[in-house]
Amino acid sequence: MRNLAIILTVLSLAACGGDEHQDLKAELKNIAKDLRGHIDPLPVVKPYQPVPYQAFDMPDPFGPAKIELAIGPAAKSKGGANAPDIRRPKEPLEAYPLETLKMVGTLSQKDVNYALVRADSSLYRVKAGNYMGQNFGIITEITDTQINLKELVQDASGDWNERKIALQILEADAAKGK
Repeated sequence: MRNLAIILTVLSLAACGGDEHQDLKAELKNIAKDLRGHIDPLPVVKPYQPVPYQAFDMPDPFGPAKIELAIGPAAKSKGGANAPDIRRPKEPLEAYPLETLKMVGTLSQKDVNYALVRADSSLYRVKAGNYMGQNFGIITEITDTQINLKELVQDASGDWNERKIALQILEADAAKGK
């Protein structure tokens, strides 16, 4: 019985090796006969040769002395009347960027308009003439809805230019954090 099972297994395996799909196998062999993989050789690596730096006695092209020479002495003296007073003591709201300050209200005392400004978790009372923001912003006017400022910004040539900007009051819902 055991021999019969072995003979049947061998015969069934022999039957599996039939000539089915011989035409496909021949076509594949015909197409693949001309295909051979070809890899280009790697490029030759040139050895590294360091170049000694010999311009120690020349001025640094990126140093401040070189930039001042390019700008010239006339440009350095620009700024004139618009230049901010850097020696003036800073006010507390000058430590904050203007984008982080929020106007939350106004009040009047003895014909002077004040604005209430929130910075982080603190509340400040400001009036015309006070400074706020990091661009030397001075308050020029306070209305019921906004604070008008005049900022001084420096351009690429060193000139100080005035820029007018307004800080709008927060809406009631936005002030509550909704």
